[in-house]
Amino acid sequence: QVQLVESGGGLVQAGGSLRLSCAASGRSFGAFVMGWFRQAPGKEREFVARISQSGGGTAYADSVKGRFTISRDNAKNTVYLQMNSLKPEDTALYHCAFSSTWSLSDFRSWGQGTQVTVSS
Repeated sequence: QVQLVESGGGLVQAGGSLRLSCAASGRSFGAFVMGWFRQAPGKEREFVARISQSGGGTAYADSVKGRFTISRDNAKNTVYLQMNSLKPEDTALYHCAFSSTWSLSDFRSWGQGTQVTVSS
């Protein structure tokens, strides 16, 4: 069983920063690829970033490259998303997700998500 708890969202002005955290349950956190996805009202789930099991590989959506950084601490069963230079377009409910593969289609989200709202 897996349980994910996201935190760190909030209201921030354009150009500001937030750091999201996702705490995972279980003893096998390091066996999974972890990622962040977001969903805004009226839009479909959108990939944001993912990180390999050991943290050595990362990938980002073009829309966030250079602004967001994903990282993980396997000893703490936690994955992070540092978000800088936030834009109103980043406003969404952010979910962390896990996968046994690198494929985006294999990710599953189990947490409640954390809301990020960016004002202009």
